[in-house]
Amino acid sequence: HVQLVESGGGSVQAGGSLTLSCKVSGYEYSSLCMGWFRQVPGKGRAEVATIRAHGMTSFGYFVEGRFTISLDSAENTVYLQMNNLKPTDSGMYYCVWRDYLCYPGAEEYKDWGQGTQVTVS
Repeated sequence: HVQLVESGGGSVQAGGSLTLSCKVSGYEYSSLCMGWFRQVPGKGRAEVATIRAHGMTSFGYFVEGRFTISLDSAENTVYLQMNNLKPTDSGMYYCVWRDYLCYPGAEEYKDWGQGTQVTVS
């Protein structure tokens, strides 16, 4: 049973930075994908960033080079460093996990964290 525990959300002014973290436990696979999706009211969950165990990353089109995703394999933790935040980045951010491959669609992930709110004003 995979468990994902997120932290690091909060409120920040436009142009500021936040770092989200997500610790995963309970998985058995050595090859994995972890990442972040976000959801705003009235819309579906959109890929923010994903990373595979060997380091390959993918980002949503709206990131535009402002975010960095990293994976600490020893700590089973994924980080999302968000810089130059915009009000349009506000939303609920969810950590995801799956074995082996990353996919851009939320429907491909069945293991989700509880979500952490990011508000940019």
